[in-house]
Amino acid sequence: MKILFLGDVMGRAGRAAVAEQLPALRREWALDFVVVNGENATAGAGLSPAHAKEMLDAGADCITLGDHAFDQRDMLGYAEQEPRIIRPLNYAKGAPGRGARVFEATGGRRILVAQALGQVFMKRPFDDPFSALETVLKAHPLGGAVQAALIDIHCEATSEKMATGHWCDGRASVVVGTHTHVPTGDAQILPGGTAYLSDAGMCGDYNSVIGMEKLEPIRRFVTGMSKGRFEPAAGPATLSGFYVETDDRTGLATRAVMVRLGGRLQESRP
Repeated sequence: MKILFLGDVMGRAGRAAVAEQLPALRREWALDFVVVNGENATAGAGLSPAHAKEMLDAGADCITLGDHAFDQRDMLGYAEQEPRIIRPLNYAKGAPGRGARVFEATGGRRILVAQALGQVFMKRPFDDPFSALETVLKAHPLGGAVQAALIDIHCEATSEKMATGHWCDGRASVVVGTHTHVPTGDAQILPGGTAYLSDAGMCGDYNSVIGMEKLEPIRRFVTGMSKGRFEPAAGPATLSGFYVETDDRTGLATRAVMVRLGGRLQESRP
């Protein structure tokens, strides 16, 4: 199976990059399944139903969220209605929507998509992500219930992401980190056959401070005071993500490549 994961979509620039490039990539790379993290797609904080629909229409099969999952109030109801939206497994008890789901990819193959939030350096004390993922992975073994499984681990600390990757090794096809908006260079296939990347980066304008216009973040760092709101940077965006090929028989990864297209970053493609 050919899987593309796109990192945190940041504001209008990120949405435009997905809308402009994803339809062609699906054809050019013969993609079987596309997952997009959309938790910052609406003004840099959360995801609105309208913007979710834009990305689904562009070719996303599934959209994952994160700690900003419900910053846009309309998402509370939309997450219940739209099965292609995945919020974190270990979010608040009683949160709407679901944290994992099995989807149908091309050829009738089945792929599990799940997301968990990390605990290290995060603002809220989320429930244990490992216990939440254990339940899901046990219920959907590779090569049996599903032909592939992708875990979006939404964390601040790379150590926690790496621990998750090794802990899932051999039980998931892909473990990919999100949240920091900074792409890492450690794409690899772990010893047990799981494709791993600490952070997919963002789909957004990298002439910024993690996707925000530079002036206000710099002011706050230099003076300790705020003068205005953070606003997403609106320049040309880089589409950042992770491309993985898997073996349908075992569900394990056979190829793993970082993706960087357009904008300011050096290009990388399969």
